[in-house]
Amino acid sequence: MPDTTPADAKADLPAHPHALPADAVLATLAATPAGLDAAEAAARRKRFGPNALPQGRRRHPVLRFLAQFNNALIYFMLAGAVAAGALGHAVDAGVILAVVIVNAIVGFVQEGKAEDALAAIRGMIAPRASVLRDGRRIGVPMADLVPGDVVLIEAGDRVPADLRLLRARSLRIDEAILTGESVAADKDTAPVAPDAPLGDRRSMAHSGTLVATGQGTGVVVATGLATEIGRISALLGEVEALTTPLLRQINAFGRRFTWVAFAGAAALFAFAVGFRGFGWEEAMMAVVALAVGLVPEGLPAVITITLAIGVQRMAARNAVIRRLPAVETLGATSVICSDKTGTLTRNEMTVRRLVTADTGLEVAGAGYDPGGVRLAPDAGTRGLIRAGLLCNDARLRPDAGWTVEGDPMEGALVTLAMKAGLDPEPARSEWPRRDEIPFDAQHRFMATLHRVAPDEGVVLVKGAPERILSMCAQQETASGPAPLDPGFWNARIAEAAAQGERVLGFARRSMPADADGLDFADVEGGLTFLGIMGFIDPPRDEAIRAIAECRSAGIAVRMITGDHAATAAAIARQLGLADDPKVLTGQDLDRLSPEGFAAAVKDTQVFARTSPEHKLRIVQALQAEGRVVAMTGDGVNDAPSLKQADVGIAMGVKGTEAAKEASEMVLMDDNFASIVAAVHEGRVVHDNIRKVVAWTLPTNGGEALTVISAILVGFAMPMTPVQILWVNLILAATIGLVLAFEPAEPGVMRRPPRRPDAGLLTPFLVWRIAFVSVLFTAISLGLFFWAQGQGRDLETARTMVVNQLVVLEIFYLFNVRYLHMTSFTLTGVRGTGPVLGAIAVVVAGQLAFTYLPAMQAIFGARALSLADGALILAIGAATLVVLEVEKHLLRDRFG
Repeated sequence: MPDTTPADAKADLPAHPHALPADAVLATLAATPAGLDAAEAAARRKRFGPNALPQGRRRHPVLRFLAQFNNALIYFMLAGAVAAGALGHAVDAGVILAVVIVNAIVGFVQEGKAEDALAAIRGMIAPRASVLRDGRRIGVPMADLVPGDVVLIEAGDRVPADLRLLRARSLRIDEAILTGESVAADKDTAPVAPDAPLGDRRSMAHSGTLVATGQGTGVVVATGLATEIGRISALLGEVEALTTPLLRQINAFGRRFTWVAFAGAAALFAFAVGFRGFGWEEAMMAVVALAVGLVPEGLPAVITITLAIGVQRMAARNAVIRRLPAVETLGATSVICSDKTGTLTRNEMTVRRLVTADTGLEVAGAGYDPGGVRLAPDAGTRGLIRAGLLCNDARLRPDAGWTVEGDPMEGALVTLAMKAGLDPEPARSEWPRRDEIPFDAQHRFMATLHRVAPDEGVVLVKGAPERILSMCAQQETASGPAPLDPGFWNARIAEAAAQGERVLGFARRSMPADADGLDFADVEGGLTFLGIMGFIDPPRDEAIRAIAECRSAGIAVRMITGDHAATAAAIARQLGLADDPKVLTGQDLDRLSPEGFAAAVKDTQVFARTSPEHKLRIVQALQAEGRVVAMTGDGVNDAPSLKQADVGIAMGVKGTEAAKEASEMVLMDDNFASIVAAVHEGRVVHDNIRKVVAWTLPTNGGEALTVISAILVGFAMPMTPVQILWVNLILAATIGLVLAFEPAEPGVMRRPPRRPDAGLLTPFLVWRIAFVSVLFTAISLGLFFWAQGQGRDLETARTMVVNQLVVLEIFYLFNVRYLHMTSFTLTGVRGTGPVLGAIAVVVAGQLAFTYLPAMQAIFGARALSLADGALILAIGAATLVVLEVEKHLLRDRFG
């Protein structure tokens, strides 16, 4: 993706503006707090270019459509269509071509959406901005902003460019799209360290983020691709799309199969003409018969249908698949890299700890729902809870589940009050608010003035605990106010922080009853400290169970979050990510060598305060180890790593469009447990694809070996080409499809992930295909020669072979339905609805083939006796027993 900002213009932008005083940034940009004049702004517009992200290159739609045909098994389908057409079966050829075209259209529509990812990021930037030009406030198009412009922002605005803040009043900005943090970031104008992570740059407002509360003024320090969101956009454009394990395996299988089939057909043609005296036309028909028998033309369609059924099953479990092959890729997942907030946790702040001078209280429950948990606080704890309720602007809404209007932590305080039996509105009416000092990042507290009684007023204060302690002279105890004990409180605060809790301190001060106003002199000293509360975004219960299931399935889980290390580590312990989870921050990663980075990624479970580059490098490092990586995300900052991952998983509820467009899967409930459910379905899909292959190829192998044997030995073909085509059609359209509907085998999530470089066929399946092909050929030839030895004519012998092959495939279906256990169970014998329905259709088709005069005329069949039918069924049943014994003896040996 090209950067349109000239290099010499970039050199004039301040480096690390978050670390410089505001005046120094203005001086570097040759700007003033009153803004630029119109002429200077126009000149800079020419020099720096538009404040917009450049359009990514898009492939021409025709090329995208044609690319859908670039698949080895699609070539097989086309070969099957040519073979069917050469035999005069225009309808069959048309059906095969229709499947190819429909498959291409579906792929074109689904995969074409991936190129919308950059457009979705561009939509995150505000269309217009309020700026100071010539000292006057005006609105200008976002694209016209230039470095040095002074921009005004307020609650509800989307920040239009990267700004170094000049003024901030109660300013809080939701930076989740860049940092992943669920709580809005407090902003002020003080410089921070040059190497401060993005989430700690309090003096900056970044393009694409949303102003949650307050007002601010900032000078533009970066536009377009020079912004943080632009840098992420550039990363996304550099990530190459990966081929899924299934497509790699199918293409490799297809290439090998093509060369084997081509070489075999050429050799057979030469042998028939040179050594068996076949005429050119007769030899060509024999090769066509071989092609019809050998090429599994229905396999790609059945695999596509199997994947589509997996999509439907996953959708029922809140996982929407955007690209079809991702279904199977999920089954190969060996590492899941997950965001914390809202995916592993509830994204609902909860008060977990209350501490007063006399007591400590652990609070049960999670989220904003106050039901089911009741507290019986003592007087001191009740006073602390009341302070949290009244020094508070949030409201809870019970409709459609409990939700909070306002700050999440303030919402948790309202929930706590309701658990303690306080009704919020009557409590607020009882102690009406007279004035307030809103929270501001500079003073780090909020204060409210209340009328308690006709002759009494009170100031309630909450904020950063160390700031509140500095304003207090005493602390509340059961026996009354006592001197403040800072050591005790600092120890309690450190204890809560070590558990990953966000901590707030609370204090009060009596005021005259007639006090109607509140200023800083009333609160900056002489307060009585009431206590502290610890908040946490608790883990989802279902996520804890899902992670335990991942560990039993051999799937590692990595937490990658923008949150603080202590918070992430505490959640990781509660989730059971590891017995003793190891934590690294983005700054720790930056200090590592490439080799050290790879080793750290292998041994670390939690990555905190990470940037988009860190997430991308983590995914790439895991892939370099040979892992199949699933990555979750919701923000623009996650889009590059989502695209890089083997399976990108976006959040459907709180995810940005950029994240969704860069992903293969979208979670409709933002729940980690749904990912594990999708992995389960992915494993089932892969099992079913293997079953389809294991069932299909012996059919083709048996037919091909029969043709080859007839040519090599020089006897009449046991089946004609048109009969071979009938077997392929009647079986592929029925029994070949039902394996796509198979439910999971027991223990599917107790197996380790399969190797990503493992072939589509395991050694056991290779043996199984060869063994069954030879077995079916031997049975077919044996029956053919036996029938002729009994004096049957050639047509009757061929009819018996066709029916025998179909019966063998029906019994083989019951065997192949279970690759990891015996089929001799009540469930295995009974089958499923689709299995029984398919068998009924096949039986009806074979009866028509054998006894219907019109079908006899087309396919050269003859009616069989009841004894012939009984013999064919007995051979089929005996074959099932042989195959079950073979599976039991050799499955574990071959793997």
